[in-house]
Amino acid sequence: MKRFFTILILICIAIQTYAEIKLPKLVSDGMVLQRDIPLKIWGWASPAEEVKLVFKSKSYQTKANDNGEWQIILPSQHAGGPFTMELSGENKIIIQNILIGDVWLCSGQSNMVIPMERVKEKYPLEIAASTNSSIRHFFIPTAFSFGKEEKDLPGGKWLSADPHNILQFSATAYFFAKKLFEKYKIPIGLINASVGGPPVESWISEAALIAFPHYMQKAAVYKNPALIDSINKARNAIYEKWYENINRKDKGLNGAIPWHNKNFNAVGWPTMQLPGYWNQQGKISGNGVVWFRKEIELPASMANKPAKLFLGTIVDADSTFVNGKFVGNITYQYPPRRYTVPKGVLAAGKNIITIRVVSNSGNGGFTYDKPFYLVTGNDTLDLKDAWAYQLGVSSSPLVDTLPNISYQPTGLYNAMIAPLVNYAIKGVNWYQGEGNTGRPHDYHALLKTMIQDWRNKWQQGNFPFLFVQLPNFGEVHTVPSESNWAMLREQQLKTLSVPNTAMVVAIDLGEWNDLHPLNKKDVGERLALAARKLAYGENKIVYSGPLYQSHQIKGNRIIVRFTHTGSGLKSLDGKALRGFAISGADSTFRWANVKMEKDQVIAWHDDIPNPVALRYAWADNPGLVNLYNKEGLPASPFRTDHFKETNTYANKEKPWNNKRAAVVLTYDDALNVHLDHAWPLLDSLNLKATFYVSGATGVLHKRMHEWKIAASNGHELGNHTMFHPCDGSLPGRSFVQPEYDLATYTVKRMVEEITMTNALLQAMDGKTNRTFAYPCGDRKVDDSFYFASLQKDFAGARGVGNGMLALQNVDRYNINCIMVNGQKGDDLISHVKKAIKEKKLLVFLFHGVGGEHGLNVSLEAHKMLLEFLKQNEKDIWIAPMVDVAEFIAKNK
Repeated sequence: MKRFFTILILICIAIQTYAEIKLPKLVSDGMVLQRDIPLKIWGWASPAEEVKLVFKSKSYQTKANDNGEWQIILPSQHAGGPFTMELSGENKIIIQNILIGDVWLCSGQSNMVIPMERVKEKYPLEIAASTNSSIRHFFIPTAFSFGKEEKDLPGGKWLSADPHNILQFSATAYFFAKKLFEKYKIPIGLINASVGGPPVESWISEAALIAFPHYMQKAAVYKNPALIDSINKARNAIYEKWYENINRKDKGLNGAIPWHNKNFNAVGWPTMQLPGYWNQQGKISGNGVVWFRKEIELPASMANKPAKLFLGTIVDADSTFVNGKFVGNITYQYPPRRYTVPKGVLAAGKNIITIRVVSNSGNGGFTYDKPFYLVTGNDTLDLKDAWAYQLGVSSSPLVDTLPNISYQPTGLYNAMIAPLVNYAIKGVNWYQGEGNTGRPHDYHALLKTMIQDWRNKWQQGNFPFLFVQLPNFGEVHTVPSESNWAMLREQQLKTLSVPNTAMVVAIDLGEWNDLHPLNKKDVGERLALAARKLAYGENKIVYSGPLYQSHQIKGNRIIVRFTHTGSGLKSLDGKALRGFAISGADSTFRWANVKMEKDQVIAWHDDIPNPVALRYAWADNPGLVNLYNKEGLPASPFRTDHFKETNTYANKEKPWNNKRAAVVLTYDDALNVHLDHAWPLLDSLNLKATFYVSGATGVLHKRMHEWKIAASNGHELGNHTMFHPCDGSLPGRSFVQPEYDLATYTVKRMVEEITMTNALLQAMDGKTNRTFAYPCGDRKVDDSFYFASLQKDFAGARGVGNGMLALQNVDRYNINCIMVNGQKGDDLISHVKKAIKEKKLLVFLFHGVGGEHGLNVSLEAHKMLLEFLKQNEKDIWIAPMVDVAEFIAKNK
């Protein structure tokens, strides 16, 4: 009897669940429906329940099927509104404020996510004037699903544009819609299905992904809910343990007076220049918590007023205080710090700003060239200056090698795209690619598959598909180099072979120091320009910048022709064209001489009599390239070559000389402890290293015979100038001796010293090939890249940029490293384990080994590291820098 009543209760619950008609979240108040196409309205009800729909005084009826699903097809509608729709079954639903217009699906990763709130300082007038009920936005919260295509979205609602709601709109999508509305006066609906970070395969259905067995296998793994739950629990445990440890040990939080207290006495704290990174300035090595304090003097005109504090972006998390009052925090590196200081906090005279920075991996500190000031009303105080700092707690990096679940194949399609396919659209805006730059070789095939997949699911034919090519990002390289970002841009360019697609070139819209550039207006407006051609039939419009069409070689010149030249090619700034690199059969590229003749570009190099290849803007960030058409649209990056792509892009299991990782041990300044402590241990383990020395001082000369023996034993003697291209009076540069200060020498003198050291080292070891180490990572004297004329004399160069890189991302003339200063053996070994896991190049930079230098590592820690390397030689290629640099040159 008890079981009977249980079943009866369940039946009653089921009947009650299906008794009322239900609509998908997208079909709701404020929605925009696609004009001029039959419209599907769908939902759920009890099996066989009759559903009635009334729209614009016409009635439509249907019955739910055995699964409780129903749909009604409305005939094509002209643009207009607002309208009301009434649906009734066992219950009644009234949908209000409906518009008929054009609906655009806007998808991709973080640069499509970025809301107007993020760019509000850049576009205050646009936000203030944004009231337009004909532009509407539906943002879908991030969700993933494996094993089934979801029927409905996780959430979301339609919002009309106004100065309040607009802050939640995708900035790119809004400027796209605004431009189209200005042109056609047609309501525009924006469905924003975008997520920060994922690769393209996350957005492809399982049926379409069959062509990619590797991704299918990955997708199958995540159909197990228990696995997803275990990953989430493990990740939470990793983060909780790491942050609990640093919070418990942070001296700034746990002293008698917290360091953010305005009464705390920070006398004696050292200083460093902000913005900047503490590893690069040689202040602190590693991760953990570093506190920064700045005393500022405010005039009475800025006191007792609300203020805004701009601190750029910070790696990774911060908590910020003004006069002891907490004013804000952000927990990861990308969002800009724009904190409001309430009225009454700032006083005339002395004020204190305190920032607690938590770095969990990589380079900790403040991003260069970002807003860094305090503003009240019309008064601004620049905060770029020397700040006092103190280490709160040192920590090994937070190592999280667990997979990101939402990035796995099919997951985002199932949860965020599949529920949309009944909803008619005009076309798609796609802004994604950064998530695939680690393996760009298959991006074209994946994106082409996704486009066809979505078109098949919507069953609306080849609707317009507009996409944004990756912008410029990262530091500008002074010499031609390989680039995964350039490779991916090429893959995007190839996707124009898919019918009814258009690509927005954004090579001039990025920011070197920000993965999320703020100029979303030009991106959106260029997308709108492409839409005017593809979706709205303006056949005479110039909607694209120049695209590579063909080339021919005549003598020592390569002649390139383009499509989409509009009314002609031009140099944007009127200067000689930049960003072209030319090579012979040896695939060594050099900057080319370039000129324009009509709609052609002609390139050559006097030292390359038989050129075979030309590249344009082929870099992560090619700098200020200037080839445009006269309509003001930039040319797409391209290359004419297809030189063999080795393991750089093949995603091989053992990319480093048939090992999983490469480790280089480097020792700077030719110290006595290197010969007394490091060299004997290296030789006892048969490990080879690089010792960077300079011929400008006596340090090398006193024990020259021993250095010769070290070289004969297989160690590299590298070149390391004592001249420092910086001002020794700056904070953090007190170690620069006066005679080697920027103020006392020229680039010419520096080059002569480096050349002299090369000659001396050749006399010692008989070798003509070696590597160079930049002093403190400084690569320029004023605006001159002093190493440019020397590059041909070296196989590579080591900088002091913190971190490690995969083979495809390494610039062999500015190789990253990990600076060693006080870490324990386990901390150093953790870097090696990460390099093995991620198949990367890890370069250690040692100064003192058991003493003799301010940056020091204990003999115990040094020995633990070297013994671990020896024990794991099957997975690690341990070699001098010169061997690794030559390997990079050959294989990248």
